[in-house]
Amino acid sequence: MKKYALKRVLQLIPILFVITFLSFAMMRLAGSDVVEQKMLNTGSEVSEEVIEAARRELGLDQPFVKQYGIWLWKLLHGDMGTSYVSGLPVFDTFISKLPATILLTLTSIVLTILISIPLGILSAVKQNRFTDYLIRACSFLGNSMPNFFVALLLMYFFAIRLRIFPVISKGIELKSVFLPTLTLAIAMSAKYLRQVRAAILDELNKPYVIGARARGIPFHVIMFRSILKASLVTIITLLTLSIGSLLGGTAIIESIFMWDGVGKLAVDAINMRDYPMIQAYVMWMAIIYVVVNLLTDLSYRWLDPRIRLGGMENE
Repeated sequence: MKKYALKRVLQLIPILFVITFLSFAMMRLAGSDVVEQKMLNTGSEVSEEVIEAARRELGLDQPFVKQYGIWLWKLLHGDMGTSYVSGLPVFDTFISKLPATILLTLTSIVLTILISIPLGILSAVKQNRFTDYLIRACSFLGNSMPNFFVALLLMYFFAIRLRIFPVISKGIELKSVFLPTLTLAIAMSAKYLRQVRAAILDELNKPYVIGARARGIPFHVIMFRSILKASLVTIITLLTLSIGSLLGGTAIIESIFMWDGVGKLAVDAINMRDYPMIQAYVMWMAIIYVVVNLLTDLSYRWLDPRIRLGGMENE
C-alpha cells in the first residue's frame, strides 16, 4: 500500500506543475490586465506613463516566462504573492476564507448522506412500487431545478416570508449556513440517491444475497453487513467528488447568500483581474482534487478485496 501511494503521489506532481503553467498562461493572455481594470474603476483618465509605471511595479512588464518563473519560485518557498486589489498577502486572505467553505462543505455532505443513502436504499427495496416512484419523481424534480433557483425559493420562503433564517449571512454560524447547506444538499441528494438505488439494486440481484435470504438471515442484516458494504465504492466515489467541488467553493450559492467563502473570493478576484488571488484559487482546486482522487484510490484498495488482491498490488 505504501509503495502504491508513493507511486501515485509522484505521478501527480507533474500534473500540478502543468496546471500552474496553464492557469498562469491563460490569465496573462486575457484581453485586459489588472492595471487597466483598476483605472477603469476609478472613472478618471490616467496617462500612459502612469499605467506603465503601475505595470512595472507589479512586474507585468516582464516577459511571460520570467513572470511565471518568479511566481513559481516564490510559491515553492511559501510566498503566494500580494493581492493586486487589497494589497494584503494572498495566503493570509485565502486562509481567512477557508473556515466558511469548510463548514459549508461538512454540513452539505452530512445532510446529503442523511438524505440520499436512506432514500436510495428505500427506493431500491421498494422497487416499482409507489414509494419508489415518489422518490424517483422527487429526484427528477431536484435534478431539474438549477441551484440558483432552489436558493431563491428557499430564501423567499424561509428568510423573507417566515423570517426563520437571515437573508444574508451574518458570519460563520449554523443559522446562516442552513439555507446554503440545504440548497446544495437538495441538488446533490437528487442526483446521488439514484446512484445509490442503482448500486443497491445491482447487489440485491446477486447470488450471495439470494443464498443468504434462503438460509434465513434477516434482510436488515444482509443489507447493512453485505449489500451496503459492497456498494460503498460507488457511494465513496460520489461523495469524494462532491467534497472536491465543495471545498473549491460554490460561487453561485455563496454569492446569493453572501457566504464569505472561497468561491465568492474567486468570483471577486476574477472580476477585478486579481491574478495572484486567482492563481491561489487554481492551486487550491488542483491540490484538493489531486488529494481527493488519491484518497479515493486508496480507499478502493482498502474497501474492496478484489482490488487489493488484483494486479495493482504488484505495481
